Amino acid sequence: MALLAGLFCVGDVRAEGKSFVHPGMLSTEEDFSRARRLVAANVSPAADSWRLLEKSQYAAATYTPNAVQKVVRGNPSWAKDNYGLLYRDAAAAYQLAVRWKISGNVDYANAAIKILDDWSGHLTDVIGTSDRYLASGLYGYELANAAEIMRTYPGWKNLPQFQTMMVKVFYQMNHDFITNHNTLGAAGLHYWANWDLANLASMMAIGVLVDRHDIYKEAMTYVVQGSGNGAFPNAMWKVYPGTYGAVGLAQVQESGRDQGHSTLDIALIGVICQMAWNQHDDVFGFDNNLAAKASEYVAKYNLWNNVPWTNYTTADGSVQTEISPASRGSTRPMWTLMYNHYVGIRGLSLPYTKKMMDKFGPEAGAYGANSGGFDQLGYGSLLFSNYLETAVRKQ
Repeated sequence: MALLAGLFCVGDVRAEGKSFVHPGMLSTEEDFSRARRLVAANVSPAADSWRLLEKSQYAAATYTPNAVQKVVRGNPSWAKDNYGLLYRDAAAAYQLAVRWKISGNVDYANAAIKILDDWSGHLTDVIGTSDRYLASGLYGYELANAAEIMRTYPGWKNLPQFQTMMVKVFYQMNHDFITNHNTLGAAGLHYWANWDLANLASMMAIGVLVDRHDIYKEAMTYVVQGSGNGAFPNAMWKVYPGTYGAVGLAQVQESGRDQGHSTLDIALIGVICQMAWNQHDDVFGFDNNLAAKASEYVAKYNLWNNVPWTNYTTADGSVQTEISPASRGSTRPMWTLMYNHYVGIRGLSLPYTKKMMDKFGPEAGAYGANSGGFDQLGYGSLLFSNYLETAVRKQ
C-alpha cells in the first residue's frame, strides 16, 4: 500500500503506468464473491442486508428512470429544485447493480443500465445556488460507483457515453469547487468539510471510472495535503490520545455544527478510504489511522457518551466553545465500512464504532424522504464483510 505508516508520497499514488483495478471503487470482485457466499450460507447481518435490498423499491427490475437535462439544487429564485430525481435514480442504479452482481439475474443489470443510459443521454448541467456543488459531489460519486459495477456487464454498450458525461458534467464541477470553492479561492474555509469530501469522493470515483490517473491523483493529493476543510488533516483536526479510547479519538471539523453533518463527514471519509484501498492506496492508515479515531469520536458522542472538546474557530472568526448537541444520536448506514477495515482487516479495536454498527443493525440504503437519506449508498453489512467471513471460518 502506498500510504503505509501514514506517510504520503505523491509519486506513489496510482502511478501512471499501473492499471486501475476494475471493479475497484467501493467493492471489488472479491467483495462480491464474499457477499454471495455469506448470503448463500445465510450469515447475518450480510444475509439480512441482502433481504432488505430485495425488498427495496429502488432495486426493482421495473424501476423507471427520470432523467432531465438540467438538475437544480438550492432552490434559486429562478428555477425549481428537481435534484430528488437524480439522487433517487443514483440510489436505484447502485442497488440494481449490486442486486445483479449478487444474484446474476440480468433483469436487474438491464434496469441499472437503463437508468445510467437515460442520464448520460440527457444530463448536460447541474445548476442552482452554491448547493449545486453538493449535488456534483454526492451524486457524482454515487453514479460512478453504480457504473463501475455495471462496466463488468457485457450487455452495457453505452459505457463510453456515460464516461463522457461524468467528466463533462461532474468532474468539471468537482475540480472547480476544489480549486475555487465557488470563487472563495483554494482554501475555501467558509465551506464545511462535507463539501470538499463529497467532491473529492466524486473526483476519485470518476478518475477510476474513466481510467484517468491525473484526476485520481488530483483528488488523492488534496485528500492528504489540500488547503480546504475536507483535506484529512483539516477534517479530523484535533487528535486525543489512546487514553480516550482504544485507538484514540479525533474531533471532526463539523463537531461544533451538528451531528447530522458530523456523521456525513465520517460516511464520506469512509468512501474515500475504501475506494483508495481498492486501488492499493492506504488512506485508512494515513496519520496513524486518523479516520479510525474520527469514527470513534463521532460514534462515541452519538451513543450519548462524553467526548473531549477543543474550541474551534470558524472561517468567520466565531469560536465554537462546545460540541453541538444538535441532531445528537444521528446515524447513517455507514459504520460497517469503518469497522470492517479497521477491525476485520487491520485487527484494531473500535468499540464505539462497533456499538453504533450493532445499534443500527443490517444496513440498507435510501433512508427517508429527504436528500440526507440518500447521501450514502448503504448496504455495508452485505458488501463490507471480511470480518464476517473470518468469524465464520473460526467457528
